[in-house]
Amino acid sequence: MRLASRGTECNRQDTLTERTDQTDVFQPALPRFKHDFGSMWHKLTQGRMIVSKLGLAAVLVGSLALGGCMQATLSPATDVAMTSRDRQLLAHPPYADAKIPQQFQRHIVEYTRREQPGSILVDTDARYLYYVLPGGKAIRYGVAVGEEAMAFSGVATVGRLAEWPDWVPTQDIQERLGPYPKRVAGGPANPLGARGIYLYQGNKDTLYRIHGTNQPEYIGQAISSGCIRMTNGDVIDLYQRVKPGATVVVLPPGQSA
Repeated sequence: MRLASRGTECNRQDTLTERTDQTDVFQPALPRFKHDFGSMWHKLTQGRMIVSKLGLAAVLVGSLALGGCMQATLSPATDVAMTSRDRQLLAHPPYADAKIPQQFQRHIVEYTRREQPGSILVDTDARYLYYVLPGGKAIRYGVAVGEEAMAFSGVATVGRLAEWPDWVPTQDIQERLGPYPKRVAGGPANPLGARGIYLYQGNKDTLYRIHGTNQPEYIGQAISSGCIRMTNGDVIDLYQRVKPGATVVVLPPGQSA
């Protein structure tokens, strides 16, 4: 399956020769008809050109559909899902405002994989997260993913959701990147950002999360310690859509959607 606008191009080209005047081979035998019925001839010729062009357009449109090209519509970012606390904490965040490239901004896209509406799919290579909608559509968000050696992949479920979660650094993170406090209170300076979506397998916490960030400039990169980062605005939007128990599929590197 090809998901919309991840560098998708229509490489297939149907080349048609436009036949604007199919009667050219009969022209030596028809001079007086051209003379007597010039206007009718002109209209007929123009009519054939129009029909030919319409036919060409129809074939090309069909080629686009068969070639797997899909439409992507930029979804206007809104703050409808924000609470009063969100507005207060994000009014003056302690990090620089980052301009997210358009391809990593929120889009509504076509979706033809088998995941059911309400599911989440993460395309690690493309740096996209898809929230599956009914009717063959999905919301596509740009994300930052874990570096290959630390990235999670596989199937999980949403085991827990939290607003402005505290961050408890794992022992591995303390050893590699610390020292950090044992617990960092939730807030805009917290690496987990505005929301935490906790991934479980069975009843076990995988220790991987989909969460916000205090480093939005890294969206679209493989930079994190394994978790899936979103802008705070996007994770707030996803949070109000996703339900506990929802399926989360994270594709491994090299297996793009």
